Amino acid sequence: MEDTKMEDSSNQREMSHEEMPETHSKGGLITMPFIIANESFEKVASYGLVPNMILYLIKDYHMGVAKGTNILFFWQAATNFTPILGAFVADSYLGRFLTIGLGSICSLLGMILLWLTAMVPQSKPPPCDLMTQTCSSPTSAQMTLLFFSFVLISLGAGGVRPCSLAFGADQLDRRDNPKNVRVLESFFGWYYASAAISVLIALTGIVYIQDHFGYRVGFGVPAILMLLSALVFFLASPFYLKQQASKSLLTGFVQVIIVAYKNRNLTFPLPNSTASYHHKRDSNVVAPTDKLRFLNKACIIKNPEQDIALDGSAANPWSLCTVEQVEELKALIKVFPLWSTGIIMSINLSQNSFPVLQASSMDRDLTKKFQIPAGSYGMFNIISLALWVIFYDRAILPMASKIKGKPVRIGVKLRMGIGLFLTCIAMVVSAIVENARRKEAIRSGFQNNPTAVVKMSAMWLVPQFCLNGFAEAFTAIGQTEFFYSELPKSMSSIAAALFGLGLAVANVLASVVVSIIDDITSKGGKESWVSSNINKGRIDNYYWVLAILSFINLFYYFLCAWAYGPTGRQATKVKSMAGR
Repeated sequence: MEDTKMEDSSNQREMSHEEMPETHSKGGLITMPFIIANESFEKVASYGLVPNMILYLIKDYHMGVAKGTNILFFWQAATNFTPILGAFVADSYLGRFLTIGLGSICSLLGMILLWLTAMVPQSKPPPCDLMTQTCSSPTSAQMTLLFFSFVLISLGAGGVRPCSLAFGADQLDRRDNPKNVRVLESFFGWYYASAAISVLIALTGIVYIQDHFGYRVGFGVPAILMLLSALVFFLASPFYLKQQASKSLLTGFVQVIIVAYKNRNLTFPLPNSTASYHHKRDSNVVAPTDKLRFLNKACIIKNPEQDIALDGSAANPWSLCTVEQVEELKALIKVFPLWSTGIIMSINLSQNSFPVLQASSMDRDLTKKFQIPAGSYGMFNIISLALWVIFYDRAILPMASKIKGKPVRIGVKLRMGIGLFLTCIAMVVSAIVENARRKEAIRSGFQNNPTAVVKMSAMWLVPQFCLNGFAEAFTAIGQTEFFYSELPKSMSSIAAALFGLGLAVANVLASVVVSIIDDITSKGGKESWVSSNINKGRIDNYYWVLAILSFINLFYYFLCAWAYGPTGRQATKVKSMAGR
């Protein structure tokens, strides 16, 4: 994950004394149940639709595995990309409260439409003709209805997910509190743990309902939960601390690039000549840093009388930017390489369709009367993530701090590296297990029967899910904390949405990888590695490709982490030690 922004410090300075008591009288822990409930219901509803969707597309819409998988990859890409748009809209225009509210309503409408595809027979192709063994393809109108429901759900996620974490942090963040860093670190961890529990419920409860009561009930329950999500969020409206949208970060970034280019021929002011740079009133940052120095020309004052308005702002923001704008863009550019290292891991985490097909062909019986749904094995990913967060926060850190006699924490870059290594191992394990499953299917004479159940327990899939869960716990939480701590406070929503953007890029690239492998391996009439018949295909080889890419990415991460240098906190610690 699956998104934060705090208020710009300049906005706080501009607030009148009369507004301050009202601001501090709102927010706090009382708002947490409502915010977390809204996010939790949304996650249970939306994530519960994903696992069995490949089976719904194959059986009810008569799609092949490759086509259905690519559609789901693009849907997940849209769901992970819209949070960037949501963060931009929240920061620039609507504020987080309205963005979350509108997102909740969009998700609700999308889920109602998806439920209608299961309720109305005319909204999807008729069942296959068993006599002639032919299946009708869906019409354009039927596909339009299905895709429109996906679009609305993605737009809804784009409103809720980038702002919920930030909206919750808004209620708690007090940067003048010496314990603020620890409070936020704990908040991020427990937020992910609660989100993980929600997804766990989705992967068990919702999937179980779909398997045993059909899609009419299985799609109806998420719609009801999404209705509750919206109602709970709006119910607590009087208690929220609602930060107003301040400015357009994206517009600011574009302005910096354009003005820096227009001023490319200007000479830099003399060292320590801070009066030559335009900055906000009472700002602590009066001169830009030397890194990415070419961008500094965007904030050089050429003619004070023409460039500066009477109130101290730029007379034309497309001709002169502030030092703060320049430094915000620099901060974003600086974290970009480390952000890109999480894409391969996100590709591995997005492998939902193939494990469902594998599990459906394996022995899923826990007892004679209970069978784990094929779409529920992803719960082991969530369980391992949640257990690690709890164990790390409540056992490892307190114990290490007690032993050393001072607060101890694992650096974010080390945590991200550990996560990337674990996802490499997860893909190796995935390939080995699938190779064993396929051999058992062929040995049992099921090569032409992909729906047959082999005498191999589906619990063999659990280790790969657990490894990916631990990987996500290290890297996803580490990346979110890294972005939040390294980027300016005014970019907090962007900071949290960056991980979602990585997921979106990963989903698109995952679809590209599947399409390339399908095209290359099916040439000459050969059976594709990602064939609809998984016993004839070679999903194990597909996993080996991902494993190789993951190991290459790990070395790329080492290079990026070294090039980045110390994080903000590490740099502060080094400076304080040098001062002694």
